Amino acid sequence: MAKIIVDLHCHTNVSDNSMSIKQVLTEAKKRGVTHLAITDHDTTLGIEKALAVGAKLGIAVIPGIEISAYDFEREQRLHILGYYVQPGHPAIKKLCDPLIAQRQAASRQMFEIIIKAGYKITWEQVSGYAGATGVFKQHISHALLVAGYCQNIFGSLYKQLFARGQQGQPNGLAYVPLEYVDASAAIEAILAAGGVPVLAHPAQFNSFPAVPGLVQAGLAGIEVKHPQHNQQAEAQALQLAGQFNLITTGGSDFHGFYNNHPFPLGSKNPGIAALRNLQQK
Repeated sequence: MAKIIVDLHCHTNVSDNSMSIKQVLTEAKKRGVTHLAITDHDTTLGIEKALAVGAKLGIAVIPGIEISAYDFEREQRLHILGYYVQPGHPAIKKLCDPLIAQRQAASRQMFEIIIKAGYKITWEQVSGYAGATGVFKQHISHALLVAGYCQNIFGSLYKQLFARGQQGQPNGLAYVPLEYVDASAAIEAILAAGGVPVLAHPAQFNSFPAVPGLVQAGLAGIEVKHPQHNQQAEAQALQLAGQFNLITTGGSDFHGFYNNHPFPLGSKNPGIAALRNLQQK
Protein backbone atom coordinates (compact mmCIF):
# COMPACT_ATOMS: atom_id res chain seq x y z
CA MET A 1 0.00 0.00 0.00
CA ALA A 2 1.37 3.41 -1.01
CA LYS A 3 2.35 5.74 1.81
CA ILE A 4 -0.03 8.64 2.41
CA ILE A 5 1.63 12.00 2.98
CA VAL A 6 -0.64 14.92 3.86
CA ASP A 7 0.45 18.57 3.85
CA LEU A 8 -2.25 21.03 4.89
CA HIS A 9 -0.31 24.28 4.64
CA CYS A 10 1.35 25.39 1.40
CA HIS A 11 1.61 28.55 -0.68
CA THR A 12 2.24 29.35 -4.36
CA ASN A 13 3.40 32.45 -6.22
CA VAL A 14 -0.21 33.59 -6.35
CA SER A 15 0.73 35.02 -2.94
CA ASP A 16 4.21 34.75 -1.44
CA ASN A 17 5.87 31.55 -2.65
CA SER A 18 8.69 31.88 -5.19
CA MET A 19 7.31 28.86 -7.10
CA SER A 20 4.35 28.58 -9.47
CA ILE A 21 1.39 26.29 -8.89
CA LYS A 22 2.80 23.74 -11.32
CA GLN A 23 6.26 23.91 -9.75
CA VAL A 24 4.85 23.47 -6.25
CA LEU A 25 2.77 20.46 -7.23
CA THR A 26 5.64 18.92 -9.20
CA GLU A 27 7.84 19.29 -6.11
CA ALA A 28 5.08 17.76 -4.00
CA LYS A 29 4.97 14.79 -6.36
CA LYS A 30 8.74 14.32 -6.01
CA ARG A 31 8.37 14.39 -2.23
CA GLY A 32 5.65 11.76 -2.29
CA VAL A 33 2.91 14.11 -1.09
CA THR A 34 -0.48 12.57 -1.82
CA HIS A 35 -2.77 15.25 -0.38
CA LEU A 36 -1.85 18.95 -0.51
CA ALA A 37 -3.80 22.00 0.66
CA ILE A 38 -3.14 25.19 -1.28
CA THR A 39 -3.54 27.98 1.27
CA ASP A 40 -2.38 31.20 -0.36
CA HIS A 41 -2.65 34.39 1.65
CA ASP A 42 -6.00 36.17 1.43
CA THR A 43 -7.03 34.68 -1.93
CA THR A 44 -8.36 31.59 -3.67
CA LEU A 45 -7.30 32.76 -7.14
CA GLY A 46 -5.03 29.77 -7.81
CA ILE A 47 -7.29 27.02 -6.52
CA GLU A 48 -8.99 25.96 -9.75
CA LYS A 49 -5.67 25.71 -11.59
CA ALA A 50 -4.16 23.80 -8.67
CA LEU A 51 -7.03 21.33 -8.73
CA ALA A 52 -6.49 20.71 -12.45
CA VAL A 53 -2.70 20.34 -12.16
CA GLY A 54 -3.09 18.13 -9.10
CA ALA A 55 -5.48 15.84 -10.94
CA LYS A 56 -2.93 15.35 -13.74
CA LEU A 57 -0.17 14.56 -11.26
CA GLY A 58 -2.27 12.29 -9.07
CA ILE A 59 -2.25 14.63 -6.07
CA ALA A 60 -5.46 15.38 -4.17
CA VAL A 61 -5.56 19.16 -3.82
CA ILE A 62 -7.54 20.62 -0.93
CA PRO A 63 -8.91 24.11 -1.72
CA GLY A 64 -7.84 26.47 1.02
CA ILE A 65 -6.83 29.95 2.11
CA GLU A 66 -4.81 31.61 4.86
CA ILE A 67 -6.33 34.89 6.01
CA SER A 68 -4.06 37.51 7.58
CA ALA A 69 -6.11 38.51 10.61
CA TYR A 70 -5.89 40.45 13.86
CA ASP A 71 -6.91 39.82 17.45
CA PHE A 72 -8.10 43.28 18.45
CA GLU A 73 -8.66 42.28 22.08
CA ARG A 74 -4.98 41.41 22.53
CA GLU A 75 -3.70 43.72 19.79
CA GLN A 76 -1.73 41.10 17.92
CA ARG A 77 -1.71 39.38 14.56
CA LEU A 78 -2.89 35.84 13.92
CA HIS A 79 -3.63 33.77 10.83
CA ILE A 80 -6.74 31.74 10.09
CA LEU A 81 -6.59 28.82 7.66
CA GLY A 82 -9.71 27.82 5.78
CA TYR A 83 -10.16 24.38 4.21
CA TYR A 84 -12.63 23.30 1.53
CA VAL A 85 -13.65 26.89 0.84
CA GLN A 86 -15.50 27.67 -2.37
CA PRO A 87 -13.02 29.45 -4.67
CA GLY A 88 -13.99 33.04 -5.40
CA HIS A 89 -16.77 33.09 -2.82
CA PRO A 90 -18.15 36.63 -2.30
CA ALA A 91 -17.63 36.51 1.47
CA ILE A 92 -13.93 35.82 1.00
CA LYS A 93 -13.50 38.47 -1.68
CA LYS A 94 -15.39 41.14 0.26
CA LEU A 95 -13.18 40.59 3.30
CA CYS A 96 -9.82 40.01 1.63
CA ASP A 97 -9.75 42.11 -1.55
CA PRO A 98 -9.36 45.40 0.38
CA LEU A 99 -6.48 43.84 2.33
CA ILE A 100 -4.77 42.77 -0.90
CA ALA A 101 -5.08 46.32 -2.28
CA GLN A 102 -3.80 47.78 0.97
CA ARG A 103 -0.80 45.43 0.98
CA GLN A 104 0.10 46.46 -2.57
CA ALA A 105 -0.04 50.15 -1.64
CA ALA A 106 2.05 49.53 1.47
CA SER A 107 4.61 47.58 -0.54
CA ARG A 108 4.96 50.45 -2.98
CA GLN A 109 5.40 52.84 -0.06
CA MET A 110 8.07 50.59 1.48
CA PHE A 111 9.83 50.36 -1.87
CA GLU A 112 9.91 54.16 -2.22
CA ILE A 113 11.43 54.52 1.26
CA ILE A 114 14.11 51.98 0.36
CA ILE A 115 14.91 53.77 -2.89
CA LYS A 116 15.26 57.10 -1.08
CA ALA A 117 17.66 55.39 1.34
CA GLY A 118 19.96 54.71 -1.62
CA TYR A 119 19.23 51.12 -2.60
CA LYS A 120 19.39 50.52 -6.36
CA ILE A 121 16.47 48.29 -7.28
CA THR A 122 13.48 48.89 -9.55
CA TRP A 123 9.74 48.48 -9.07
CA GLU A 124 9.61 46.53 -12.33
CA GLN A 125 12.09 44.01 -10.93
CA VAL A 126 10.18 43.67 -7.66
CA SER A 127 6.85 43.31 -9.47
CA GLY A 128 8.38 40.64 -11.69
CA TYR A 129 8.78 38.38 -8.66
CA ALA A 130 5.20 38.96 -7.50
CA GLY A 131 2.09 37.04 -8.44
CA ALA A 132 -1.59 37.78 -8.89
CA THR A 133 -2.06 39.34 -5.46
CA GLY A 134 0.80 41.81 -5.78
CA VAL A 135 4.04 42.57 -3.96
CA PHE A 136 4.98 41.19 -0.54
CA LYS A 137 8.03 42.16 1.50
CA GLN A 138 9.71 38.96 0.32
CA HIS A 139 9.65 40.21 -3.27
CA ILE A 140 11.41 43.43 -2.30
CA SER A 141 13.95 41.43 -0.31
CA HIS A 142 14.47 39.17 -3.33
CA ALA A 143 15.38 42.18 -5.47
CA LEU A 144 17.77 43.41 -2.79
CA LEU A 145 19.40 39.98 -2.67
CA VAL A 146 19.88 39.89 -6.46
CA ALA A 147 21.38 43.40 -6.28
CA GLY A 148 23.92 42.15 -3.75
CA TYR A 149 22.70 43.99 -0.67
CA CYS A 150 22.09 40.81 1.34
CA GLN A 151 22.81 37.08 1.22
CA ASN A 152 19.38 35.69 2.11
CA ILE A 153 15.75 36.77 2.06
CA PHE A 154 15.15 36.97 5.80
CA GLY A 155 18.56 38.08 7.04
CA SER A 156 19.63 41.11 9.01
CA LEU A 157 18.75 43.56 6.21
CA TYR A 158 15.16 42.28 6.13
CA LYS A 159 14.86 42.97 9.86
CA GLN A 160 16.50 46.38 9.52
CA LEU A 161 14.03 47.38 6.83
CA PHE A 162 10.77 45.69 7.76
CA ALA A 163 10.80 44.77 11.44
CA ARG A 164 7.86 45.82 13.58
CA GLY A 165 9.30 47.27 16.78
CA GLN A 166 8.47 45.24 19.88
CA GLN A 167 8.43 46.46 23.49
CA GLY A 168 9.56 49.97 22.75
CA GLN A 169 12.04 49.03 20.03
CA PRO A 170 12.03 51.16 16.86
CA ASN A 171 10.38 49.92 13.66
CA GLY A 172 12.46 49.01 10.64
CA LEU A 173 13.45 51.77 8.24
CA ALA A 174 10.72 50.91 5.72
CA TYR A 175 8.12 49.46 8.07
CA VAL A 176 4.58 50.32 6.96
CA PRO A 177 1.70 48.91 9.06
CA LEU A 178 -1.25 47.05 7.56
CA GLU A 179 -4.80 47.00 8.90
CA TYR A 180 -5.51 43.29 9.09
CA VAL A 181 -9.04 41.91 9.18
CA ASP A 182 -10.76 40.94 12.40
CA ALA A 183 -10.13 37.30 13.29
CA SER A 184 -13.80 36.60 13.98
CA ALA A 185 -14.72 38.12 10.61
CA ALA A 186 -12.15 35.84 8.94
CA ILE A 187 -13.75 32.81 10.58
CA GLU A 188 -17.22 33.96 9.54
CA ALA A 189 -16.11 34.44 5.92
CA ILE A 190 -14.58 30.96 5.78
CA LEU A 191 -17.75 29.44 7.20
CA ALA A 192 -19.86 31.40 4.70
CA ALA A 193 -17.69 30.00 1.90
CA GLY A 194 -18.43 26.46 3.09
CA GLY A 195 -15.02 26.05 4.67
CA VAL A 196 -13.53 24.80 7.93
CA PRO A 197 -11.65 27.50 9.91
CA VAL A 198 -8.41 26.51 11.65
CA LEU A 199 -5.98 28.61 13.71
CA ALA A 200 -2.61 28.65 11.94
CA HIS A 201 0.74 28.25 13.75
CA PRO A 202 -0.43 29.63 17.12
CA ALA A 203 3.12 29.71 18.50
CA GLN A 204 4.29 32.16 15.81
CA PHE A 205 2.19 35.02 17.18
CA ASN A 206 1.44 33.47 20.58
CA SER A 207 -2.22 33.28 19.68
CA PHE A 208 -2.96 30.46 22.15
CA PRO A 209 -4.82 32.85 24.53
CA ALA A 210 -7.17 33.82 21.69
CA VAL A 211 -8.48 30.28 21.22
CA PRO A 212 -11.53 30.43 23.57
CA GLY A 213 -12.87 33.54 21.84
CA LEU A 214 -12.14 32.15 18.39
CA VAL A 215 -14.02 28.96 19.27
CA GLN A 216 -17.06 31.08 20.14
CA ALA A 217 -16.75 32.66 16.68
CA GLY A 218 -16.75 29.22 15.03
CA LEU A 219 -13.13 28.05 15.01
CA ALA A 220 -13.06 24.32 14.24
CA GLY A 221 -9.37 23.40 14.34
CA ILE A 222 -5.84 24.26 15.41
CA GLU A 223 -2.53 23.69 13.61
CA VAL A 224 -0.32 21.44 15.70
CA LYS A 225 2.48 20.40 13.35
CA HIS A 226 4.35 23.39 11.90
CA PRO A 227 8.01 24.30 11.27
CA GLN A 228 7.87 26.96 14.00
CA HIS A 229 6.38 24.60 16.59
CA ASN A 230 8.65 22.82 19.03
CA GLN A 231 7.43 20.00 21.27
CA GLN A 232 6.14 22.45 23.86
CA ALA A 233 4.08 24.35 21.27
CA GLU A 234 2.69 21.11 19.86
CA ALA A 235 1.72 19.98 23.34
CA GLN A 236 -0.01 23.29 24.07
CA ALA A 237 -1.92 23.11 20.79
CA LEU A 238 -2.94 19.52 21.51
CA GLN A 239 -4.13 20.48 24.98
CA LEU A 240 -6.36 23.21 23.55
CA ALA A 241 -7.60 20.85 20.84
CA GLY A 242 -8.71 18.42 23.52
CA GLN A 243 -10.24 21.12 25.69
CA PHE A 244 -12.29 22.68 22.90
CA ASN A 245 -12.83 19.61 20.69
CA LEU A 246 -10.80 21.06 17.80
CA ILE A 247 -9.50 19.26 14.72
CA THR A 248 -5.70 19.01 14.75
CA THR A 249 -3.88 19.80 11.50
CA GLY A 250 -0.36 20.44 10.26
CA GLY A 251 1.77 21.31 7.27
CA SER A 252 5.09 22.56 5.98
CA ASP A 253 3.99 26.17 5.36
CA PHE A 254 6.06 25.85 2.19
CA HIS A 255 7.15 29.08 0.46
CA GLY A 256 9.81 27.78 -1.94
CA PHE A 257 12.88 30.03 -2.11
CA TYR A 258 11.12 32.34 0.36
CA ASN A 259 11.08 29.73 3.13
CA ASN A 260 12.37 30.96 6.46
CA HIS A 261 12.93 27.37 7.58
CA PRO A 262 14.45 24.16 6.13
CA PHE A 263 11.28 22.05 6.07
CA PRO A 264 10.27 20.75 2.61
CA LEU A 265 6.81 19.84 1.40
CA GLY A 266 5.32 16.92 3.32
CA SER A 267 7.70 17.28 6.26
CA LYS A 268 4.97 18.10 8.80
CA ASN A 269 2.50 15.36 7.92
CA PRO A 270 -0.54 15.45 10.24
CA GLY A 271 -1.79 12.13 8.89
CA ILE A 272 -4.84 11.11 6.92
CA ALA A 273 -7.02 11.31 10.04
CA ALA A 274 -6.62 15.10 10.08
CA LEU A 275 -7.89 15.30 6.52
CA ARG A 276 -10.80 12.97 7.22
CA ASN A 277 -11.80 15.09 10.22
CA LEU A 278 -11.82 18.23 8.06
CA GLN A 279 -13.94 16.48 5.44
CA GLN A 280 -16.48 15.34 8.03
CA LYS A 281 -16.83 18.77 9.67
